[in-house]
Amino acid sequence: MNRIIEDTGAFDCVECGKCTTVCPVAKYNPNFAPRTVVLKASEGIVENVQTNRDVWTCVTCEMCNSMCPYKVDYSGFIRGMRAEAVKYDNVPVCSQGGLMQEVMRIQADSTVKQSRLDWLKPDLKVADKGEVFYFTGCVSYFDSIFKERPLKLSGIPQAVVRIMNKAGITPVVSNDEVCCGHDLNWTGDEAALKKLMKKNVETIKASGAKKVVFSCPECLRTFNMDYQDIMGDFDFEMVHISELVDDLVKEGKLKFKKGQKKVTFQDSCRLGRHLGIYDPPRNALKAADAQVVEMDNNRDKALCCGVSAWATCDETSRKLQVDRLKEAKKTGAECLVTGCYKCLIHLSCAQENKTQVPKEQIDIPIKDLSVVIAEALE
Repeated sequence: MNRIIEDTGAFDCVECGKCTTVCPVAKYNPNFAPRTVVLKASEGIVENVQTNRDVWTCVTCEMCNSMCPYKVDYSGFIRGMRAEAVKYDNVPVCSQGGLMQEVMRIQADSTVKQSRLDWLKPDLKVADKGEVFYFTGCVSYFDSIFKERPLKLSGIPQAVVRIMNKAGITPVVSNDEVCCGHDLNWTGDEAALKKLMKKNVETIKASGAKKVVFSCPECLRTFNMDYQDIMGDFDFEMVHISELVDDLVKEGKLKFKKGQKKVTFQDSCRLGRHLGIYDPPRNALKAADAQVVEMDNNRDKALCCGVSAWATCDETSRKLQVDRLKEAKKTGAECLVTGCYKCLIHLSCAQENKTQVPKEQIDIPIKDLSVVIAEALE
């Protein structure tokens, strides 16, 4: 506990309350406040770890981190507390009955051959070795699990490869890739994270890649921050697909059709506040002749999609999703674009289920960034 408090600067909290004023969960749950979770622990209430459910209530959006004048790492504190909590059987109630986490643990512990590349189409050019590695993340598993929903998640990796092929890049894709471990790491299972990390780093190094491209912000965040925190700096570059597209456009390697479309962009928590990537997605959309109109809360003030690591799917998360969809609809955009698999899954879920607002207030089409970019290619 002392190590977690020290590493995250929790002792620096002065109870100013600014974290609570911006916390999306506190808006609907008056019993929750980031600072109270920290203070109870820093005051020595160790038994709090064994029973307190607040560590699982937090959506780890880092809105509090961005607001704190003393730079307390609240999300890091929560993650550390979760790792301690599971030791006392204080575990999250995960959506899908915990199916997602079990699929990830199987990947960490099993040597069973996967079928991760069923999304590949004959016209897409990929390689076994090369300088650019495309890390697809768990999109193939999500596509199977949510096959009854009209999400078309397999279209995302197809779009990414199509974009790269258009720019003359034949990326490496690997059936030996496994889950990055993001969700397990944020639900207290660092041991499984390390197993997955070892497999992934070995796979990438064996490919000879000098650059790894991610279409999932959670995967990029896990590699860039968590893996390197454990293993040290990697000798390969890591970029989000929006950063790659932005660079390729500047190099004149991508051309787009004319036909302006009015869109609004969802800054996911991991891509935005965690990684600080705000301009590349917008630049990519503008290059694709899209008019980007901003929601009231955008960039570092963007609202969370409400669910983190499949552990916070509840009434509060549904209200957060509705808030975000209402903001998107209010812009008058034809489409809500997101660069995150999870935002697409969770926001679409809110649209598909019963809400306390009329459907016409939230019925805006939602598309992945890579799909929008690929559709606009000449």
